[in-house]
Amino acid sequence: MEFFIDTGDIEEIKEASKWGIVDGVTTNPSLIAKTGRSQHDVIHDIVKLIDGPISAEVLSTDKDGMLKEAASLSEIHPNVVIKLPLTIDGLAACKELSEKKIKTNVTLCFSVNQALIAAKAGATYISPFIGRLDDVGHDGMGLIEEIRTVYDNYGYQTKILAASIRHATHVRDAAIVGSDVGTMPYKVLKSLYGHPLTEKGLDQFLKDAGLQ
Repeated sequence: MEFFIDTGDIEEIKEASKWGIVDGVTTNPSLIAKTGRSQHDVIHDIVKLIDGPISAEVLSTDKDGMLKEAASLSEIHPNVVIKLPLTIDGLAACKELSEKKIKTNVTLCFSVNQALIAAKAGATYISPFIGRLDDVGHDGMGLIEEIRTVYDNYGYQTKILAASIRHATHVRDAAIVGSDVGTMPYKVLKSLYGHPLTEKGLDQFLKDAGLQ
């Protein structure tokens, strides 16, 4: 499974890039707004740090506006992936961009049917929001599993990108059910390293070696 970091914070990306496990970055308008900078400036900085897919989201709600924004964002770097909403206009834009070989990430997916039509529109990635589904009493991980089954049934090449990951258990479960990618905040990515027995064992080794 590929690991993407979900942030617009350049310092977080700089630090996480040193760990050798980050394959890409996802951003959204909320994350960009927290930086107080323009999306173009943030994406320009990110592509210098991570050699992998970098999702940048359009703000327009109509197809023509989305395509215009997509053209501008795509000029930043070949690794930029155009993030589109799962709407009629969003999928129409997705279809046109996919025909031009421009990578897309269709976001705000909450059902198998939505994932199915995104794949038919040629989406490179589909982003089911598992945490937000869990928040309202639905089974976010079950959605990932169902999408995996449908995509495998029909040979769709769209990658499942588990989004709205809230904790390390989400990462584990997404990997078990076959998500292609997990995108997560810095704190969740860092938490994957932690286990009390690892810390206890290391402390004991250092004590036995006379280093503590």
